[in-house]
Amino acid sequence: MTANADLGLIGLAVMGQNLVLNMDDHGYTVAVFNRTTSRVDDFLAGAARHTRVIGTRSLEDLVANLAGPRRVMLMVKAGSAVDAMIDQLVPMLDPGDIIIDGGNSQFADTIRRTARVEEAGLLYVGTGISGGEEGARNGPSIMPGGSPAAWPHVQGIFQAIAAKVADGTPCCDWVGPDGAGHFVKMVHNGIEYGDMQVIAEAYHFLKDGLGLSHQEMSEVFRRWGEGVLDSYLIDITADILAFRDETGSPQVESILDAAGQKGTGKWTAVAALDLGMPTTLVAEAVFARIVSALKDERIAASGMLPGPRGDVLDGLAPDTPPETRREIAAHKREIWTGKLEQAAYAAKIISYAQGFMLLRAAAGEYGWDLEYGRIASLWREGCIIRAAFLDDITAAFANDPALTNLTLDPFFRRALAESEKDLRAVVRQAVRIGLPVPAYSTALAFYDSYRSGRLPANLIQAQRDYFGAHTYERIDRPRGEVFHTNWTGRGGDTTAGTYEA
Repeated sequence: MTANADLGLIGLAVMGQNLVLNMDDHGYTVAVFNRTTSRVDDFLAGAARHTRVIGTRSLEDLVANLAGPRRVMLMVKAGSAVDAMIDQLVPMLDPGDIIIDGGNSQFADTIRRTARVEEAGLLYVGTGISGGEEGARNGPSIMPGGSPAAWPHVQGIFQAIAAKVADGTPCCDWVGPDGAGHFVKMVHNGIEYGDMQVIAEAYHFLKDGLGLSHQEMSEVFRRWGEGVLDSYLIDITADILAFRDETGSPQVESILDAAGQKGTGKWTAVAALDLGMPTTLVAEAVFARIVSALKDERIAASGMLPGPRGDVLDGLAPDTPPETRREIAAHKREIWTGKLEQAAYAAKIISYAQGFMLLRAAAGEYGWDLEYGRIASLWREGCIIRAAFLDDITAAFANDPALTNLTLDPFFRRALAESEKDLRAVVRQAVRIGLPVPAYSTALAFYDSYRSGRLPANLIQAQRDYFGAHTYERIDRPRGEVFHTNWTGRGGDTTAGTYEA
């Protein structure tokens, strides 16, 4: 047997198959294995029929087909399946060989697996891959991390198959050690949750707040896609809203309003809590999906709980002539679609600012030297959150690599100065007519909190010290010194522990 395959790939689900075909397109020979070997046969007889792909029917056969240093890529379900596959592979491989996990693994698992595989003398790569089926086939965004010594051996393949920006730069570069790649992919997915929620709330506002038809909404999103909101998700939303089913009705309205999730948004929110970062918009997007899943309860509550119901056109006198009413309605709709576009832009800026705050906190916690502009550049093409907006983020960190918060960059500071008024107007109007806008509301709350030199947390610290002797810091003393007050005269000097801000 000639060991001439450039890479071995395990797991021939949709993503695995399309990555293999992408690699084959770029001149690489790939050996494949799947636990259900009939899938290997089907792949070779179908999509891979006229390719260099080598089918194998055991892990031993797969490894034997690989040229050294062997590169074995796992495209299996995240969790125990990855560990089980590593357990089987490690004894078959030689020092310097590389195991690559291309699934959506939890970054803490990747940290653990990197250490374990390196202890065995091997190298490990945990890489985030975004773009779905189409991206895998034609060029995804790839975010590798793990053993730095592995990068020279996978760089050529990964950058060849990755999406490219207009100047040919691949949307793939080394992110950092151990779990850095999967952490960056997790934050990408969390931001994706936020983007989708912002868009969904805009749809709700346009539909129930302004009374636009689905064709009109599609045209609004199409127009937004030519401006500051230019992105893949805005484009597909325009397509979705224009799509009709076999009866001629909008397809989207036949879909149950109960959103699913695979967990990466939740992981982002949990990581934010663990690292003490206010990634509020992602968290609200996760909670919005959870609320949407309470369909039966919401139906019951909808007939029992009071609150406003209306639209932004309410308030016209009943005797307003129909023609005048139509003219006023058209004018108001035009005004509000413009305000909503700017509100969505402001919310998007704030959501991404929070995401990069989380990346910065993780870099400090785990000792990763993350380059934030480069991370933004990896998302410009191929991935689900690809958008023109990411060029501005890349430029912001290029101008100031030490930028503490995206909202403080001169470009984004000006953008928020122009758009925050419309964010306020949309939130205010949504509250007036009873439309839930958790993403817009939390974006505004964060913005107002972040720009406040003083918040009411001093009272919270006083309460904590009162009932639990948890101590506090003082504004007239250096940070780090802690104090306790005997608020009732009945307490003592003993405190409950150190103060943590």
